[in-house]
Amino acid sequence: MINLDIARIFDEIADLSEIKGENPFRVRAYRRAARTIETLTLDLRSIVERSKSEADAVRELTKIPGIGEGIAKKIYEIVKTGRSSKLESLRSEVNPSLVELLKIPHVGPKTIAKVHKELGISTIEELEEAARRHKLARIAGLGRKAEEKILKGIEQYRKQKGRVPIAKALPYAEAIVEALKSLKSVRKIVIAGSLRRWKDTIGDIDILVVSENPSEVMDAFTRLDGVEEVLAKGETKSSVIFRGINADLRVVPPESFGAATHYFTGSKQHNIRIRELGVKKGLKINEYGIFRGEERIGGEREEDVFAAVNLPFIPPELREDWGEIEAAQAGKLPKLIEMKDLKGDLHVHTNYSDGKNSIEEMAKAAISLGYEYIAVADHSKAVGIAGGMDEEKLRKRQKEIERLNERFESAGINFRVLSAVEVDIKSDFKLDFSDEILRDLDVVIAAIHSKLSQDRETMTRRIISAIENPYVDIIAHPTGRILGKREAYSLDIERVMDAAHDNGVVLELNSYPDRLDLRDIHCKMAKERGVKIAISTDAHDAVQMREVIRYGIATARRGWLSPEDVVNTRSLREMLSMLKHKH
Repeated sequence: MINLDIARIFDEIADLSEIKGENPFRVRAYRRAARTIETLTLDLRSIVERSKSEADAVRELTKIPGIGEGIAKKIYEIVKTGRSSKLESLRSEVNPSLVELLKIPHVGPKTIAKVHKELGISTIEELEEAARRHKLARIAGLGRKAEEKILKGIEQYRKQKGRVPIAKALPYAEAIVEALKSLKSVRKIVIAGSLRRWKDTIGDIDILVVSENPSEVMDAFTRLDGVEEVLAKGETKSSVIFRGINADLRVVPPESFGAATHYFTGSKQHNIRIRELGVKKGLKINEYGIFRGEERIGGEREEDVFAAVNLPFIPPELREDWGEIEAAQAGKLPKLIEMKDLKGDLHVHTNYSDGKNSIEEMAKAAISLGYEYIAVADHSKAVGIAGGMDEEKLRKRQKEIERLNERFESAGINFRVLSAVEVDIKSDFKLDFSDEILRDLDVVIAAIHSKLSQDRETMTRRIISAIENPYVDIIAHPTGRILGKREAYSLDIERVMDAAHDNGVVLELNSYPDRLDLRDIHCKMAKERGVKIAISTDAHDAVQMREVIRYGIATARRGWLSPEDVVNTRSLREMLSMLKHKH
């Protein structure tokens, strides 16, 4: 049982409780607990297991903000038994298929309760059929218009059922912004929502505009090349399906632009905290502005929102209620890493394994980015599908790297190609190359690519065995997740972090947008434990090296990382001195 599992249990409890019509304050408590738990850097299981009694565990758990005694007792039960009596009770009372109905736009828990009680509807298909046959209109409080909305909501839900990786959504959002910026009436425009916070997956695209001619903007937006369907079109808000993704556009007045940008950027929980601070000062803060009574006292700039509650500007990436409010109040917000801080890329591939480009082509691409070094880390032979290197191929590549570095030096180019390898950590805990080979490389990166379903203890010990090898410097994509395709390994990430710290091993933040591994909360965990991070691209061609690094930087910022937390913000000499086997 890991934190994410516990969070999902509380989410389901909240969903079922809402359908049952239980106390809304209790429902919100369950949801807040779920959000808190899924982002914790503490292992709840460890807290429970090291406690001598339930009372001790509850005492420790209630020290966590957002966890009250009732929630703490439920966490204790879940960890100890692997089940929740509350959830099981709700499941026996509520058909689980009803939960999915909550995800449909225009369908709330009261509607679900009505249609289930009066028509026995439990599934989306049954709801759709009833709406098409006008059975819903016979229910008090619904009607034909409600049926039309529900049918549109079902269609929208089916199109938007899954979230998409940020790398798919962001280019679409940027394309929309570029098209609308060409309109003379557009004075300001910004991407908002989870995209502006750089979350790894995106549900929809939110864009805000200031314009003196909203109708022109709405016409242009709904007619954009790529719009597959217009879901709604109004004077100040329109919604479309843009290349398979829901996109919303709002036109706001200039005096509200800052407040609206803050509000629609989110997160919801961050906004709640800001509003609560405002209330304590006798202010009302919403998407329209900052008000004292009926008087507007600010809202044109986003900075106004924070200033109104005596806070410095909090970067969008931090706005998740992960402690940013408290850090801002204490003057301890981190100086977040920026793209310009990077001095090199410590994980790229070439045509010596499964990369597209030559070593020289990758080096020149890195030089064009202003880097001082790259680590060419082609696969070892165990990854046969990637054309991994054997010892002979590795020696051949070493000679090419040496010749290329000599040419750079002769030409007065301050750049070095580092000889590295992405060596496989095999299922028997052995590395794919001997220590004799690894010790002669500039950088050794270890990673898992096979037998991914081994149990939690085995996977944890497998990675720690590599960490404890005297020549391993970096662990690549440590949790193994692939967004939308594969969950992370079953892994005790805290033990891995502790081992990395104790052995001076760096953990990679893999910038490839299908991975973003370490994820944001794990970066924050590493920072708190003093574990250093390498932000690398895992690029398999020169274009990738240029394009994907921004996703890694954004994830690092979401994880509160500063330049000093990242090894490849250092000069070549300093970076190498930080690697374990170079000490």
